[in-house]
Amino acid sequence: MEMDCVVCHAPGDYRLEKRPVPEVGDGDILIKVLAVGICAGDAKCYAGAPYFWGDDDHPQYVQPPVIPGHEFFGEVVKLGKGAVEMHGLVVGDHAIAEQIVPCGMCRLCNKGSYNMCVPHDVYGFKQKTQGAMATYMTYIAGSIVHKVPKSIPAWQAAYIEPLACAIHAVELGNIQFNDVVVVSGCGPLGLGMVATAKQKTPVKLIALDLYDWKLDIAKKCGADIILNPNKCDVVEEVMKITGGYGCDVYIEATGHPSSVKQGLKMIIRQGRFVEYSVFGKETSVDWTIISDAKEITIQGGHMSPHCYPKAISMIERGQVPIKDIITHKYPMTDVVKGLEMVNNSANSIKVVLFPNAEDVDK
Repeated sequence: MEMDCVVCHAPGDYRLEKRPVPEVGDGDILIKVLAVGICAGDAKCYAGAPYFWGDDDHPQYVQPPVIPGHEFFGEVVKLGKGAVEMHGLVVGDHAIAEQIVPCGMCRLCNKGSYNMCVPHDVYGFKQKTQGAMATYMTYIAGSIVHKVPKSIPAWQAAYIEPLACAIHAVELGNIQFNDVVVVSGCGPLGLGMVATAKQKTPVKLIALDLYDWKLDIAKKCGADIILNPNKCDVVEEVMKITGGYGCDVYIEATGHPSSVKQGLKMIIRQGRFVEYSVFGKETSVDWTIISDAKEITIQGGHMSPHCYPKAISMIERGQVPIKDIITHKYPMTDVVKGLEMVNNSANSIKVVLFPNAEDVDK
């Protein structure tokens, strides 16, 4: 039996094709894909970012031809031998797998940091882990799988993965009650960070973005103050708000060099800077400000270890304004339109694709 799918062949070369429905081996779960989000990483891969395709400083990460898509959600169709006992699922359940399938054997897996697993088999980029821009996909043996309540609509469940990433970024910031926290960038991740950071009850939560309509959604997520760098000197404003000290935690979620530089300027001495972005190009800063001037802690963030249950709970409880965050829903056949929409983010936040075109309006 064949299925419809999107196949990544090269930068800018994503094709609609037919492929056989995946076989189900021991421990595997065959999933009917109900919705798949387009990540900024997907869009940058489509655009040819060196992080994915390689250059003098980066080995090639993506393994074409591959079905993209790691922000997915679906219905259990078939379970391989041992999968029922392993995951507690039955046919008809709704389920999500974490975006990485850890090896469970490398040094990083053995210390609990499975998000940094050295083989790094991420759905939608590797041959072993074909992605979700397809009618069906396989959660392969070794996947970390979570059951999702059927009360969560498919188009909302596609936000579980990015929200889990946002939760991880906030956890890395180690936010305290008396902290002033700045989240730079109000895309899908940034808005999830604002909503999650609000639950940490900092003394002040500030959101930055170039678009006022996204800042309005940040207010719905819980931001106390919203600032637009196109309309004011955000460094100056944050210094005023903090009595000249600067913010305690700066979470960078834009992937743009200017946001990195402004964060280093507005952060307090001994502040905590969390970087959670994929950059389209190299970023350079004067590292003196990190060491000699301010003694800043720089914390990178990657994926979402141990955060999916919290993300599922937040969506189920309505703790994020998800109807505002998911701005566009397209049939999977419009994948290129969706990718370009994400790369030109002025008019979108989260874009979701549906393998079954009839599900777009549900």
